Amino acid sequence: MLTDPTFYLLAIPAVILLGLAKGGFAGVGAIALPLLALRISPVQAAAILLPVLVVQDAVGVWAFRKNWDREVLALMIPSAMVGIVAAYFLAAKVSATVVLAVLGAISVVFACYRLWISRGGRVPVSSNAPRALGAALGFASGFTSQVAHAGQPPFQMWVLPKGLSPQVLVGTTAIFFAVINLFKIPAYVALGQFTHENLMAAAVLAPLAIASTLLGVWLVRRVNAERFITIIYVLMIVVGVQLLYKALS
Repeated sequence: MLTDPTFYLLAIPAVILLGLAKGGFAGVGAIALPLLALRISPVQAAAILLPVLVVQDAVGVWAFRKNWDREVLALMIPSAMVGIVAAYFLAAKVSATVVLAVLGAISVVFACYRLWISRGGRVPVSSNAPRALGAALGFASGFTSQVAHAGQPPFQMWVLPKGLSPQVLVGTTAIFFAVINLFKIPAYVALGQFTHENLMAAAVLAPLAIASTLLGVWLVRRVNAERFITIIYVLMIVVGVQLLYKALS
């Protein structure tokens, strides 16, 4: 894999998009795992990307360390941890084909959700919804993050209606996913996914991960990337459908 040009053809744009997402372009990084899953197993792809995400989280948290919402984090982080544990037990019992199908389905649903939001669709959660719903969405975010590094939709369903300022929204998102990505590490260790090859691939991609996150932090304060983001989500639907077809066939 480390000498396979096809792997890097997919891994390089995947890591760049992850970096832009961590820098503030929320959601575009969700295509990273589906892209890699076109070439390698989704479980291996997730194991390679997790150390990359942890490195990018450190940059994102540092950049937005003064902007975050304590109440959101206190409610959603504990329930997300429970979701991660639940997803770990699922991953330990299902085949890679099932994971591929789940990843494809999550990709399509996530992209459609984001496109709907970008077109002015309402988030179906009121700003004064019961805290139990926030905890449930935290669980869902942790679960989908463990399976496919795609915990954004449930998290955003709870956070977006609260009307946080852009800086606080980005900072809260950065801290939330930094914490749960660290919590995911023992699960990946227990699943035996941190092999020498996977860790070496992550190390090769780490410098690009840092640079792309810093680029995202710089760009998010200067450009309106609505058209670029729309293209990414359309591409994500295409990739998700391809993953579903691959799993079902």
